[in-house]
Amino acid sequence: MSELIELMNLSKTYDSKFLAVNNVNLKLPKGKIIGLLGPNGSGKTTIIKMIAGVLQPTEGSILVNGNPVGVESKAKVAYLPDRTYLLGGETIDKVIKFFADFYEDFSVEKAYEMLKTLDIDPSRKIKTLSKGTKEKVQLILVMSRQADLYILDEPIAGVDPAARDFILRTIINNYNPEASVLISTHLITDVEHVLDEVIFMRYGHLVLYTAVDNIREKYGKSVDAYFREVFSC
Repeated sequence: MSELIELMNLSKTYDSKFLAVNNVNLKLPKGKIIGLLGPNGSGKTTIIKMIAGVLQPTEGSILVNGNPVGVESKAKVAYLPDRTYLLGGETIDKVIKFFADFYEDFSVEKAYEMLKTLDIDPSRKIKTLSKGTKEKVQLILVMSRQADLYILDEPIAGVDPAARDFILRTIINNYNPEASVLISTHLITDVEHVLDEVIFMRYGHLVLYTAVDNIREKYGKSVDAYFREVFSC
């Protein structure tokens, strides 16, 4: 099976009124880095959370590697949320041990390699780290897994340009080539050079799903420029 993710008639309603995701049908392949793009309120984070198993769909279904979202799919999905989830009183060492105990595919060696590259002391407590360093540590934890799917929600928000470069290099160099990476971001210019495909969302609807090269060849524009054109309407 070439599809890694399949969304079928997927919808999510909050409080029986607000339709955050509206009847989305989408198949995403293996071995791609895919940008999930759209303005605030477009449903990006809701879709991500449903694929990760954090939220349940109101209607429709999701398959990850042919399996419904559940224990089996969660074991193969590495998820980076858009907010910090690390406990401030724990050391980085202790968090790494927890991840190694919890995830069979977690590489302690890879995690410490990346910490060393960034000159982050693993004996430090999470609460002593800057916001940008916390985000780097969270990314390291996610990318140290040998997952089938990496879901990254705003992985470069709130960090300086040099850190963004490191984070993108980390994503490219450390994910399983047979896997896919789904990246949600507002910083399109910073990430488009690593993307193979893009998804455009607006008001919970799927607007576009295509290869990045198609946008450049068909419209003669960058992804960022074409995104601005589509969403200026």
